[in-house]
Amino acid sequence: MTYLLCSLLFLLGLSGVLLKRNLIKIVISLTIVEYSLFMLLALVGYKQNALPPIVKSVAEEANYVDPLPQALVLTAIVIGLATTALLVALAVRIYEKYGTFDIREIRRLKG
Repeated sequence: MTYLLCSLLFLLGLSGVLLKRNLIKIVISLTIVEYSLFMLLALVGYKQNALPPIVKSVAEEANYVDPLPQALVLTAIVIGLATTALLVALAVRIYEKYGTFDIREIRRLKG
């Protein structure tokens, strides 16, 4: 069920990137795609009825949750936040120059 939700979020964001003409809506759609991938990566490392990855003794054999995807997702969230801030800054600069967020208008005014 959760993999289905990841797929739906990804398709929702992808359709927004491909179909929308407003720069801000495109940035929001890219963020939705990004977070659906983060959720998918976190789900890959999850195991049902598993223990947290804190080792108390080496002799004890147990089923642990894989911490590597969680660490990678945390790193990717920070990088994604920086790229989203950069995209919003670029969109604002484009708006200041052309006075619109519409891609068709920007292409027409490019000159």
